[in-house]
Amino acid sequence: MMDENETVREETAADAPEVAEHDRVQALEAELAEARAAALYAQAETQNVRRRLEKDAQDARAYAATGFARDMLTVADNLERALQAIPADLREDERFKGLVAGIEATGRELTAVFERNGISKVTALGEKLDPNRHQAMIELPTADVEPGTIVQEMQAGYMIRDRLLRPSLVGVAKAAENVAAS
Repeated sequence: MMDENETVREETAADAPEVAEHDRVQALEAELAEARAAALYAQAETQNVRRRLEKDAQDARAYAATGFARDMLTVADNLERALQAIPADLREDERFKGLVAGIEATGRELTAVFERNGISKVTALGEKLDPNRHQAMIELPTADVEPGTIVQEMQAGYMIRDRLLRPSLVGVAKAAENVAAS
């Protein structure tokens, strides 16, 4: 349904070709502006997709070994337990010095491999409990430190770059209960 202005314009355009040409130019300019906006939008979207893919590829490279690293943590735990289980008298025994030195060297090499791959131990003892890095397993009453402070580490936690690989399993201080004698 045309209004009066459009009807008058069409009648005038029929008698004046320059008005029709002007209308055609305006329509083409509007289409051009719309096409430019669509092209800019598509270009911006393409750039966003490229950035997202680059970040995903970078993350994939940085964290590709996460599953393997998590599995290797049990090896590190067992190696640490083996070293702790060796009594002092056996450490000094000439027959076992080579074995102990070999286990210690293996532990150092494993730590070096972890470091080269961005894997580091989570600091726990003496720190305030951080639920993003620590998992509290028990509360231990003590007056020596402020409640919420980690006083025992049952299992070391690890980070791979800036992501948690495994939380530290810890014991946290709680206020000592004063029991009054009656």
